[in-house]
Amino acid sequence: MNILLIGKNGQVGWELQRSLSLLGKVTAVDYFDTEICGDLTNLTGIAKTISDIKPDIVVNAAAHTAVDKAESEHELAHLLNAESVEIIAKETAKIGALLVHYSTDYVFDGEGEHYRLENEAPNPLNVYGETKLAGELAIARFNPRHLIFRTSWVYAARGANFAKTMLRLAKEKSMLSIINDQYGAPTGAELLADCTAQAIRVEQQNNQVHGTYHLVASGETTWYDYAEFVFNIAKKNNETLAVEVVHGVSTSSYPTPAKRPHNSRLSNEKFQNAFNVVLPHWSVGVERVVTEILGK
Repeated sequence: MNILLIGKNGQVGWELQRSLSLLGKVTAVDYFDTEICGDLTNLTGIAKTISDIKPDIVVNAAAHTAVDKAESEHELAHLLNAESVEIIAKETAKIGALLVHYSTDYVFDGEGEHYRLENEAPNPLNVYGETKLAGELAIARFNPRHLIFRTSWVYAARGANFAKTMLRLAKEKSMLSIINDQYGAPTGAELLADCTAQAIRVEQQNNQVHGTYHLVASGETTWYDYAEFVFNIAKKNNETLAVEVVHGVSTSSYPTPAKRPHNSRLSNEKFQNAFNVVLPHWSVGVERVVTEILGK
């Protein structure tokens, strides 16, 4: 198999280089590549990359993911998350390639307390969610041979993430206030990459699996409980923390340019059934990554 990976240096893209290499030849590109265009702001260049390489599979792990910045960078967010995705969908359809793409829980409004199913009506609260939804719709319109994976609360040992930030703050401050009214499942980049490879294997044998899936770790938590879990892992590894008091606070205590959904619970049953995997509880991956970050 000939695979084109777009966004090789992101948290998910970095892990995908490993997992996809087991499936075939991987050509991995990113924004700064010059020999082969991986810049999603260069629509002509991205189209040429796909046309020249003629991959069997394109995995798009690139996006505008700065949720608050997207509110003031609407055009750039739309270019990266929607317009470029439409080009990728059209070009992959021309050559009959499978398109794998990542989306987000932010396509929903976060109402209710249930685990959302894939067929529930989207209603994004912010520009980021709006542009990611536009990308989903473009793929569905222009390339029926696709896998869209909606995920949430992504983290990895590489790059910036919530766990790293909490560990840093816990060493600097004696008191922290953390949001406790948003619910979701922290999902590791490694898990996303491994599940993507498995999904591609299944797709090669079963062309009935195309569509949209929720790909998240199992279970649920809040940012507050997530942080407490991180702190407990650190203490278990004999890490010295300065934090003594952790307050749970409402979302309204931390106003941000972009509205956040309160309910980011996504049902992963459809993915597990379609691709014959068991998605682990969110705590399993977080413990492993926190231990890795601590260098234990």
